[in-house]
Amino acid sequence: MGDSQVLVASNRGPVSFALADDGTLSMRRGGGGLVSALAGLGGDILWVCAALSDADRAAARRVEDGRLDAYGAGAVRMLDIPAGTFHRAYNAVANSTLWFVHHMLYDSPNTPHFDARSRRDWQSYEAYNAAFADALARDARPGAKVAIQDYHLTLAPGMLRERRPDLKIVHFAHTPWAPPEYYRLLPDDIGREVLEGILGADHAGFHAQRWADAFIDCCAAVLQAKVDPVARTVTHAGRVTRIGVHGLGIDGDSLRARAAEPDVQARKKALREQVGDRRLIVRIDRTELSKNIVRGLAAYRELLAKHPEWHGRVVHLAFAYPSRHDLPEYREYTAAVQRIAAEISDEFGDGTWEPLILQVNDDYPRSLAAYGLADVLLVNPIRDGMNLVAKEGPVLSERGCALVLSREAGAAAEMDDDALMINPFDVSQTAEALNQALLMPPDERAERCARLTAAATTLPPQEWFGAQLAALDGQL
Repeated sequence: MGDSQVLVASNRGPVSFALADDGTLSMRRGGGGLVSALAGLGGDILWVCAALSDADRAAARRVEDGRLDAYGAGAVRMLDIPAGTFHRAYNAVANSTLWFVHHMLYDSPNTPHFDARSRRDWQSYEAYNAAFADALARDARPGAKVAIQDYHLTLAPGMLRERRPDLKIVHFAHTPWAPPEYYRLLPDDIGREVLEGILGADHAGFHAQRWADAFIDCCAAVLQAKVDPVARTVTHAGRVTRIGVHGLGIDGDSLRARAAEPDVQARKKALREQVGDRRLIVRIDRTELSKNIVRGLAAYRELLAKHPEWHGRVVHLAFAYPSRHDLPEYREYTAAVQRIAAEISDEFGDGTWEPLILQVNDDYPRSLAAYGLADVLLVNPIRDGMNLVAKEGPVLSERGCALVLSREAGAAAEMDDDALMINPFDVSQTAEALNQALLMPPDERAERCARLTAAATTLPPQEWFGAQLAALDGQL
């Protein structure tokens, strides 16, 4: 990284706050790939993020310009964006529009419906991005590197370029990218703004080649930009943006160290007692529409119906952690997950065998414990930018787990040789893949799992982030 200043911009920052009844604030450090990526880099790094809760806003207001050094958070600036503006930008645009487009989730006869209210929401998204651009422009020293993250901040690179043309800017998209014919569901002007916003960066990064290719195709179709798919460049409005592929991986050593801690081991013991000597199929997801939990449970039900020889011999442990419950579609989806889980238990449970265990309370140590015990890991998203569950599972597997993986996950590009690949919409194919995984000989399963682990740890978070910074210097 050298001696240059690096600024990181993301919706969620590395810390969050809780407000006690007496008005005192307590701080908690966050997790995730980006936090891991920066943890060991050292150097001159400033993280700019949004205040996500009332407690975060209270913390930001108690210090000058939202700079959280006083709390021991390090160099973090938390932006106190007005709650209404944040809500419209985050929920109405980022999560209910851009997320739906890139994951191709719309029920197109009925949604989307872009009207005057949508325009007000879009103005809030512009204001939200402008708040980040202003903060970055103010804090960045001449020639600094700025790494802007994800679909919440697609306009920020272009806005920052206007304010500070001296900066080196990278934007990274953690989601898939929609192909042009689907991307054009967006209003024409909004579709152009998003693309031109990202093209304000010197380098635009994606988890998989297919998402990078889709972005390039959108630039050609929507902007009539000059694209070079071989050199991976897009030229538009007199600027050249390089397009890169950086598939985020796992830090295997730190993940294994976390899994060895007492809280994980205690949960592992409890899970083993609960499951007994039965085979274990595990899935770990948020109740997010793109994760395809309902079809995954339907596939397990079909497995039990078509292969009664597994009755009493297999348990499906399904983690479905709450997600975005302020959006009605997500509340309805969570209810659908719970309904089909209850139907499976009622249909196949016999009092001595519990075929399905649905876990809805977020419990990270329990998830790590389940990885270690899994015989089969089911990862069947409709679309996913990467999907780190597909990588974490093999890394922590104790006996070698078989991976049943959707071809629509970004991870498929790296893991398709050794996973059992499925069409996520084909419930019957998924059921047969689960059966094949359960029947896989232990030696083959262990060999596949070892190769999956090698693929999963190819580009751990620090190297993933470093590769983006190196691209700004033309080193990649």
